[in-house]
Amino acid sequence: MRFSHLIQINDPLNPLIDPLSREQLWRGLVYRVENPLPFVLGLDECRIVVRTEHTLRRELHFGALTVRDRVTLKPMKQVRYETEAGGGLPASSLVMTIEGRSTDELAVRFQYEILRRTGDAPDEGFYDAFRKQAYMEADIDTIRTIRRLVVENLL
Repeated sequence: MRFSHLIQINDPLNPLIDPLSREQLWRGLVYRVENPLPFVLGLDECRIVVRTEHTLRRELHFGALTVRDRVTLKPMKQVRYETEAGGGLPASSLVMTIEGRSTDELAVRFQYEILRRTGDAPDEGFYDAFRKQAYMEADIDTIRTIRRLVVENLL
């Protein structure tokens, strides 16, 4: 399954939305990588296992389930999550790309891909609409959380 959507960050026609700078947005996306607990529902713990200049390997604990991923950062531009298959879950990826040349045009494109395995249940596609809706809600909440962190001077 592949799914992509765009969330506009700043809207010059809506004065009720405080604009975010590219730097604030980037710091928020990096904060989500390093401390995903405020962003990911059901997450109990995140351990960074390996860190290099632009990559992290993490273990995310959801109760008894451990999910391992690799996160690649392209500073001020993109965050790529690549999740290993395991615990009954297929391998997947999420790419968050900052788009727009000026602060007025800032948006984040969220691109998901779930790598289906041969032999997956034939009704798996039925659940894709629910997954897409859940992804969109989680992404909206990610931006909402980044805005809150900026207001609280935590970014």
